[in-house]
Amino acid sequence: MPSYDQPYTLNDTDKETVLALCYEAMKQLGWHILFAGDYILGASSPRDWGSKGQQIVCMVQGDLLIMRSEMVNGEMIDIGGKNKKNTDMLMSAYEAAKMSTGTAGIEANKKEIRLLRQQTILSGEQHQLATEEIARALNPEGSKLFITYVLISINVLVFALMALDGAGIMAANGWVHIKWGSNFKQLTQSGDWWRLLTNTFIHFGIIHLAMNMYCLYIVGVYLEPMLGRVKYIAAYLCTGILASLASLWWHKEGVNSAGASGAIFGLYGLFLALLTSKFIPQKVRERLLQSIVIFIGFNLVAGMKSGVDNAAHVGGLLSGFAIGYGHIYTIKKEQQQNEKIKWLVPVMVVFTIFITAAYLWQNQTPYAERAALLKEINEVYLKDK
Repeated sequence: MPSYDQPYTLNDTDKETVLALCYEAMKQLGWHILFAGDYILGASSPRDWGSKGQQIVCMVQGDLLIMRSEMVNGEMIDIGGKNKKNTDMLMSAYEAAKMSTGTAGIEANKKEIRLLRQQTILSGEQHQLATEEIARALNPEGSKLFITYVLISINVLVFALMALDGAGIMAANGWVHIKWGSNFKQLTQSGDWWRLLTNTFIHFGIIHLAMNMYCLYIVGVYLEPMLGRVKYIAAYLCTGILASLASLWWHKEGVNSAGASGAIFGLYGLFLALLTSKFIPQKVRERLLQSIVIFIGFNLVAGMKSGVDNAAHVGGLLSGFAIGYGHIYTIKKEQQQNEKIKWLVPVMVVFTIFITAAYLWQNQTPYAERAALLKEINEVYLKDK
């Protein structure tokens, strides 16, 4: 990020007096003094409508005082030369402080700097502890997002193969989607139970695919390292199936449903559950919780429009939320017993299979209706070919 250094010759002035004069100059300029070290003093300039503020540092290096102003808010260009203006102002204020600050004022500033050094050390220790706590919870080194990338690759590959088969890139051909395994009620409930899973890898157009893959990557960055590969993929597949089941239950007349969004909502529901516990440190929990709630709320509202299977979204969200609290329970038990708990994933899988089998057994589509539908699909598909 852009910065500007202004050197100043000290002429044998001791460093404590130099820093005391810098302290006085920063006060006179109305800057917020942030930290202090043995040879350094840092402050920030005020924010206004045209600037997010800069960090200004005074560093004593031998017989030189280095006055540095730096952009620290992601700016790529120093528009208007703010850094040089800051160092020029600091230079002038330092010269004025040399002339106007008496011995009592300098000693008072030295005392303030000593207190600030202690606070800086304490803040640094607290920051280090908080960083370690966050790292333990989020486990950023625990995964290279292998499963997330595999899931994205499968979705993209299936989309490409379906496009070659005539599914459409922008405007979807629903018959081709049914052929490839979308969640079509009359077929799913008459023997094609596998559609509850395959539909989570099928998308109606490239925009549908791109949006879902982006959302999957964002949540995968956090969840895959935290959960580990096995729990992560189990959560994705189980919530995807339960989301598809919710779609069947809600749409009594049936719809041609597909997309990874049910499983993705499941992952966001799981993440939401984790964020409502103390498993994730408060320093990052509140910010992430706000972002997740906004994301879920916006997408559920957007899903109310025609053509969006919001039932699958809600089903995925609720099942993910329940699975999330299962993870919270096992995490607490692992911390108490200091040993890994391995029964959660089998319970998730068995529960999902049981609920799916029970629903499909109770809601079977007559064979005659299935045969007629398959005949119609084949006729339309062959004619399109």
